[in-house]
Amino acid sequence: MRAEGDFRARKSLGQNFLIHEGVVNRIVAAAALQPGEPVLEIGPGRGALTRLLARSAERVVAVEKDPWLVGYLGGKLGAWGLRHVRLVQADILRWDFGELDAGRGPRFVVLGNIPYNISSPLIETLLRNRGLFSRAILMLQQEMAARLTAAPGGKTYGAMTVLVRYATSVTHVMEVSREAFRPRPKVDSTVVRFDFEAAYPRRARDEAVFRRVVKGAFGHRRKTLMNALLRMPDPWPGEALEAAFERCGIDARRRAETLGMEDFLCLGDALALTNSNTGDT
Repeated sequence: MRAEGDFRARKSLGQNFLIHEGVVNRIVAAAALQPGEPVLEIGPGRGALTRLLARSAERVVAVEKDPWLVGYLGGKLGAWGLRHVRLVQADILRWDFGELDAGRGPRFVVLGNIPYNISSPLIETLLRNRGLFSRAILMLQQEMAARLTAAPGGKTYGAMTVLVRYATSVTHVMEVSREAFRPRPKVDSTVVRFDFEAAYPRRARDEAVFRRVVKGAFGHRRKTLMNALLRMPDPWPGEALEAAFERCGIDARRRAETLGMEDFLCLGDALALTNSNTGDT
């Protein structure tokens, strides 16, 4: 067993610990916790956020992958008298979110300083389970945060941008210098807030088709929309794609990054109708 002073961050787990008290305070303030709201903390590490969160939340579930940190933080929680924090040793990407039992009370507020190497799959996991959450305040790599808040037309605008903003409203909270961490990462970070109760107001006719269109369009982003969608696995027939472009008034020679949310929704709905008319599922 390592002593506390012997602890070294594990690069394989993307560990960079937040040590700036002012940043911790602003993250918790951005969560705007209300009485009775439970909290899911992802990667509590050494407890910088956990201790402050537990002062405001009646229930905290903290999921940590590193077994040494689980043991370390468990001891700290006992010393701090925080009996209402449930510490779970698990890989958040493989954890059963059903354990949250959100149906029995208010939806969870998610907080976390997210390792850069799992940010994309973690966001996708949260989107799949979004019915459990009211909002999330996440520390992300600056580049990832820029992708989530990008406008159409730029290089950072992509499939993740569209799919996240279909499911939730994303807002910028603050920039965080690499100096706020130990060990210091190579890049700066950004804190963003996801409001799952403020999804895009228009819903897709078939969300699976909508996601397929978005991912297919950006799958070959240097290609025209027609060429990109024809290069998807099991693509729609060319005539179905042409009819969808015509129905939506979209030039098939455009590229994915020039389309807005309404464009993607229109194409998805048109192709969902094609599936329905042909009996496809």
